[in-house]
Amino acid sequence: MDHYDSQQTNDYMQPEEDWDRDLLLDPAWEKQQRKTFTAWCNSHLRKAGTQIENIEEDFRDGLKLMLLLEVISEDPASLSGPQCRIWMSRNLEGQLLLNAELLFLMNTFPPPFLRGERLAKPERGKMRVHKISNVNKALDFIASKGVKLVSIGAEEIVDGNVKMTLGMIWTIILRFAIQDISVEETSAKEGLLLWCQRKTAPYKNVNIQNFHISWKDGLGFCALIHRHRPELIDYGKLRKDDPLTNLNTAFDVAEKYLDIPKMLDAEDIVGTARPDEKAIMTYVSSFYHAFSGAQKAETAANRICKVLAVNQENEQLMEDYEKLASDLLEWIRRTIPWLENRAPENTMHAMQQKLEDFRDYRRLHKPPKVQEKCQLEINFNTLQTKLRLSNRPAFMPSEGRMVSDINNAWGCLEQAEKGYEEWLLNEIRRLERLDHLAEKFRQKASIHEAWTDGKEAMLRQKDYETATLSEIKALLKKHEAFESDLAAHQDRVEQIAAIAQELNELDYYDSPSVNARCQKICDQWDNLGALTQKRREALERTEKLLETIDQLYLEYAKRAAPFNNWMEGAMEDLQDTFIVHTIEEIQGLTTAHEQFKATLPDADKERLAILGIHNEVSKIVQTYHVNMAGTNPYTTITPQEINGKWDHVRQLVPRRDQALTEEHARQQHNERLRKQFAAQANVIGPWIQTKMEEIGRISIEMHGTLEDQLSHLRQYEKSIVNYKPKIDQLEGDHQLIQEALIFDNKHTNYTMEHIRVGWEQLLTTIARTINEVENQILTRDAKGISQEQMNEFRASFNHFDRDHSGTLGPEEFKACLISLGYDIGNDPQGEAEFARIMSIVDPNRLGVVTFQAFIDFMSRETADTDTADQVMASFKILAGDKNYITVDELRRELPPDQAEYCIARMAPYSGPDAVPGALDYMSFSTALYGESDL
Repeated sequence: MDHYDSQQTNDYMQPEEDWDRDLLLDPAWEKQQRKTFTAWCNSHLRKAGTQIENIEEDFRDGLKLMLLLEVISEDPASLSGPQCRIWMSRNLEGQLLLNAELLFLMNTFPPPFLRGERLAKPERGKMRVHKISNVNKALDFIASKGVKLVSIGAEEIVDGNVKMTLGMIWTIILRFAIQDISVEETSAKEGLLLWCQRKTAPYKNVNIQNFHISWKDGLGFCALIHRHRPELIDYGKLRKDDPLTNLNTAFDVAEKYLDIPKMLDAEDIVGTARPDEKAIMTYVSSFYHAFSGAQKAETAANRICKVLAVNQENEQLMEDYEKLASDLLEWIRRTIPWLENRAPENTMHAMQQKLEDFRDYRRLHKPPKVQEKCQLEINFNTLQTKLRLSNRPAFMPSEGRMVSDINNAWGCLEQAEKGYEEWLLNEIRRLERLDHLAEKFRQKASIHEAWTDGKEAMLRQKDYETATLSEIKALLKKHEAFESDLAAHQDRVEQIAAIAQELNELDYYDSPSVNARCQKICDQWDNLGALTQKRREALERTEKLLETIDQLYLEYAKRAAPFNNWMEGAMEDLQDTFIVHTIEEIQGLTTAHEQFKATLPDADKERLAILGIHNEVSKIVQTYHVNMAGTNPYTTITPQEINGKWDHVRQLVPRRDQALTEEHARQQHNERLRKQFAAQANVIGPWIQTKMEEIGRISIEMHGTLEDQLSHLRQYEKSIVNYKPKIDQLEGDHQLIQEALIFDNKHTNYTMEHIRVGWEQLLTTIARTINEVENQILTRDAKGISQEQMNEFRASFNHFDRDHSGTLGPEEFKACLISLGYDIGNDPQGEAEFARIMSIVDPNRLGVVTFQAFIDFMSRETADTDTADQVMASFKILAGDKNYITVDELRRELPPDQAEYCIARMAPYSGPDAVPGALDYMSFSTALYGESDL
């Protein structure tokens, strides 16, 4: 075949020598081409009421060749350029057949550009020169269509040269039937092959890779017919091992129902090792033109599917946001009452259990919710970005579920959490104090009750009535000694009453029993005072009658009683429990104890002196044989009792030393815990602040591309996450401090609460900053913004962001727009235009413009996004140019789930041309891009 050049087809032409070699090597190809090209020409010539029988003979005079070119130039099936597509979309006068095969019936109302394409007037003479003139006119017409013919002359056609004639017809077929085929940026042969592969992909045993052996079994032709007209062929009954039946079935069905003439013989294709590629391409191109309308319907369906898929994805993101927000708010609603519950417990164990529950909340329950809150904000920002990129209205969550509502609820939670922890610690201190006071009350009350036991009975005795004078004097002295003892116990009673009062003020849970016991002691004390006064008066009335008294016994009693009281006080002090929180306090107790031990030698001298009085009495008795009936009448304190209590005091002193030493060691341990915690906190606290400042600088600087900034931020995020073990270690030290009941630390100003809050803010800030950069990348890629433009936007934004807050106020934003060339005047028109722009970049009316909103605005005017008019036009194609679409048409053209989605949301069509089951696709398309419930 001859060489020729055109805009798209010269790559698919064979050189002349290849054409000759093909015919010489395989004569069957010439036979196939003769039949195929003859049938193809007749399929067009019959429209003019004629045909050819012998392809090399019937074109020799050039008349039918010129007629063929005129018919082809008027046939819309041979055109696929923009002019034809525009005419078919605007002036469709045909009908939408079954299976979405659009057969445009253009013969009734042909477009203007198809009516006057005629060749020069032919020569009707029989001479050779007339024939050559006619053929030259045909070849000139072919050349006018952009086809450069080489080595094909009118003489060869007039002489009946089969090779040249077939080459010329193949050139015509390429130009008018194959060249303008276009499928997904491929054209001509590759476009036609891609179209066949796409249409036959779902069919088993069909693998179209070329235009020769891939078609030998006939299944490819059957698959093309079944894909577009499944009612014409029962594809399931075809067999790959019966190619003749398959081929004949396809050829017969195509000729009978699709108006495609039979251009091939099944026997020739099966009997040839490699069928002629040109013959196959010619015949397959007839299928493409027959089904070209279905391609437009498929494109329209794809556009609708794309729009609906975006809408469905956005709806799912909205539902996910609503659910996550509801769950988080519900958790906060349940948690706050628990944190606000200030019902005190009666025991230290119960309050410590509450503290342990609070630790579990901080360690186990709250951290996942912090992550959920951060993820919620990220999802909200991502959703808003996707809505803006798809030209949808901004998402407004349900009332009470805005990000600001969640932040407010979270703030209430943290406020309640802070107050709850302070309350727990105060309650533990209070219960600790109460336990100490209660134990002290019981000890003092028990000692006092033991002392008062039997005192009332003694004071009620009438022994002085029958006593001798010496006995009366003795009774009086004894009574004076008792009064001294009674006065000495006054302080203890006052201490008991003061402790009981303090227990009441601190709301001790067992206050009723304490009050009852204290009241009983006070009443008994008042009664003892009254009885003492009454007995003294009785003894003084008889004192004048009594003269003799044993001075030694009296002196013994007077000195033994206070000494005994001192020893009881010493024993009480030595056994008294103590509670301290600092080394200074324990050192104070130790100093007091050392001072007490310094008084022991003097006390021992007093003890020996008292015992010496008693020994003097014994010496007098032994010396003067005094008849002493009973014991010392002035006191019940015996030397044995004094010695026993003294020994007991000596035993308690080393025990007290050991207790103070142990407490001193414990306080030293606590001080080490304080310093250990402070050493870490004083490093972690400034580290968190430094990282916060570095992240803030990265978010406003313009070093490198957005991907570089994102990589840098992710490295920061990784370094921050790797710092988590130090936070956990600090948490462990903090737990040891709380378990040791350490409530203050003078070595650092950082508390664990400060560290926790700073750490949570750091994690939230880095995650939010990464999300902002990701959204900027998403916007840049979707809008086609170059890195230079992005840098220019960032430079302008940073220039007017005076306070480095990452946002612009209205006036700053206005100045930024003016600097970028926007003409926004100070007149009412300019103010109205600026208000419109602010409604776009600040839909929530927060009074600030973020960098993401700024980028969206700068790129939205040139955005290549789907519109309501485009979706409406796509539905109109599926509906066959009607103002409504039926349920059957939706289910036939769209995937099942998206078809049902449209059916459920489209309103019934109520126009004058409505039919049963008609749906209004126009209002549905408008609602997709407006404020609706979709």
